[in-house]
Amino acid sequence: MSAWANLLSALGILAALGALLVLWSRGVRFYYRLRRPPPKLLRQQCLDGWQLAVHYRPAVRRRFAEPVLLCHGLAANYVNFDFDPPFSLAHVLAEQGFDCFSVDWRGSGASRRPPGRFPWANYGIDDHILKDAPALLQLALQTTGSAQAFWVGHSLGGLIGLGAIQGEVAAALRGLVTIGAPVFFHYSRGLQKSVRYACALGWPYRLRQELLSAAFAPFLGSFVPPFSDIALYPRHVAPEVQKKLYAHLITSVGRGELTQLYEWILHDAFRSVDLRVDYRAGIQGIDQPLLFIAGSRDHLAPLPVVRGAFELAQSSDKTLKIFGRAHGDTQEYGHGDLIFGESAPREVFPFIAGWLASHATPLNADRLGSPHDVRAGVG
Repeated sequence: MSAWANLLSALGILAALGALLVLWSRGVRFYYRLRRPPPKLLRQQCLDGWQLAVHYRPAVRRRFAEPVLLCHGLAANYVNFDFDPPFSLAHVLAEQGFDCFSVDWRGSGASRRPPGRFPWANYGIDDHILKDAPALLQLALQTTGSAQAFWVGHSLGGLIGLGAIQGEVAAALRGLVTIGAPVFFHYSRGLQKSVRYACALGWPYRLRQELLSAAFAPFLGSFVPPFSDIALYPRHVAPEVQKKLYAHLITSVGRGELTQLYEWILHDAFRSVDLRVDYRAGIQGIDQPLLFIAGSRDHLAPLPVVRGAFELAQSSDKTLKIFGRAHGDTQEYGHGDLIFGESAPREVFPFIAGWLASHATPLNADRLGSPHDVRAGVG
């Protein structure tokens, strides 16, 4: 009985610590809550019953017909693009006249699995490409009455866009912007092992790291988390911004997503889980305008990798834009710095807004000029 009593006591202590962690994390999220007026929450059901959360920020004064789909990366949510200004691309584009739709992919943020689905039901990146992307696009077009939309994706969000534009939604996409999207996977053995361990920790359904992320958020600025420079350079992101990011941006990652990503890294491939579709090879057939954005010190999407995707694309209207001091910018740019770096609102966001404006359909009779008409070039 003593052994059982000790076991029950230990389980009770673990349960109490877990409850404290949940309460602490919720308190942190409240204390570091986002201050901007929230976007309108919309829901869109996919063909398999998953319900996406889509956060709609309409244009302050709509100037362009096409809405913009803002698509977050791995282990993130819609806050990737709809953060507190000035680090919010959604706010910038809304000010410029674009209706913006920031998505929570299945398994992220406020998205919900189908009723009755077992909590360990699996999903992978193919599901984002084949099921989530068409549902997101349909909602944006129905809401705005437009025939086409732009896609802007950070990291995995860019890869999902590159995969989706090769399928049934191609005609409805007017152009695609990828920000730090690694089409090739020339990673170190250490990073390979990290993803493999994450797959194991994510058994049986997903990796739940958001509670720990929020729990440590108040201490950022006083210490630098291990390997944090892989995702962003802490010295380029203000401590208060880091605190809010760790409290609100980080979300769970599905084990199926991690497993597919690990397969890509292991074999340096960008393909469907059944190996039937080579998304990397399909980039050569994309006809729509393409903008590839790279950071000078991005470890997850290094410049040669982004340049390789640019060279692979055969579109007659393609642009590679590199951000970093060697290219006239005020800071070097890591992976997350392209969105949350101190200079991103002054350097990265205006370029993206200008590129979109130069390719969009004005709603007035006069063609709107743009200071960033950068078609078919390398920046």
